[in-house]
Amino acid sequence: MIPSQIAQAQNVLNDAEVALCQRVYDHVVSVKQINADAEREDLACRIIQSFQHGVKDEQTLLRLLI
Repeated sequence: MIPSQIAQAQNVLNDAEVALCQRVYDHVVSVKQINADAEREDLACRIIQSFQHGVKDEQTLLRLLI
């Protein structure tokens, strides 16, 4: 899910940044048990937007989204 959202983002993320966002995404989906595609897409967008706005620490992203 994260790579498709990144393709739509204005700023390009490197492989390490994509991996970080993917880990956050996977963890939040697991903890919140998100199953709906629309909710997963919204989460992916929120992760990338937060990252692009300067929230680049994995633990901080997790705290923000859980």
